[in-house]
Amino acid sequence: MDKIHVQTNIKAPLSKVWLYWTQPEHITKWNFASPDWHCPNAVNDLVTGGEFHYLMAAKDDSFKFDFWGTYISIIAEKNLEIVLGDGRKMTVTFEKTDHNTLISEFFEPENENPVEMQKSGWQAILDNFRLYAERQ
Repeated sequence: MDKIHVQTNIKAPLSKVWLYWTQPEHITKWNFASPDWHCPNAVNDLVTGGEFHYLMAAKDDSFKFDFWGTYISIIAEKNLEIVLGDGRKMTVTFEKTDHNTLISEFFEPENENPVEMQKSGWQAILDNFRLYAERQ
């Protein structure tokens, strides 16, 4: 099965983008796809073999889940290789472009939801991150 690819270009320096992507106090402010969801808690052990755990929750408390993964490889401000909690592989790349930063995510789709739905959800989170990083 082909990997899903989403990306966004952020009008912010790479060092700031990396910090906002990896620090829990920032992750909780952008890591959701729509206004009726939020990320009330984030833990990120940013070392090879370390895990991240992001609590994803509907604001009305009707549903929540732990989105988590393990870091397989970390190259600061360049690349994250991750195995998600359900065994799927994911890569996040960070690329400096002039005065901007390009983030690309590549991930194996899960089998429960249509690929286009997965792609649009991940893109929405990435777009939310871009808005957060550019506002700060």
